[in-house]
Amino acid sequence: MPVASDNAVRALYAALLDEWNRRDPRRFAGLFTEEGSVVGFDGSQMNGRAEIAATLGKIFADHPTAAYVSIVREVRYVGDDTALLRAVVGMVPPAGADINPSVNAVQSMLAVKQAPGWRVAHFHNTPAAFHGRPDLAEQLTVELRAALKARKT
Repeated sequence: MPVASDNAVRALYAALLDEWNRRDPRRFAGLFTEEGSVVGFDGSQMNGRAEIAATLGKIFADHPTAAYVSIVREVRYVGDDTALLRAVVGMVPPAGADINPSVNAVQSMLAVKQAPGWRVAHFHNTPAAFHGRPDLAEQLTVELRAALKARKT
């Protein structure tokens, strides 16, 4: 696939995290296809733009959510108009300066190309617990802290 498409998929993912970090449920949901879906960190599911916006609206109203710091691991095309993006994320608590390693996560985003451009068809966020493998958890935390530091400079 052309680099331009790769950049567009990466930009869509960055926009998704930016809208989360801005705590804007309407704009976050607007990046999805009409029937897009989300599996949240706790396993909760949201289906369709309206449900995504409504659910996140309640979350943002009731909880001071942390901001994402991400590292994209891969963009893989599964068709001419479909791409899978895999990433890892850390979260910086409100008024915090460092990521909270206990909520590091692995994310997958399935993107589809529709008029007028790329949209999220499915977004999955799962804990990066690495049960029984503390070395992998620490390695990820080190990588995410470096990404956070790079973002600040």
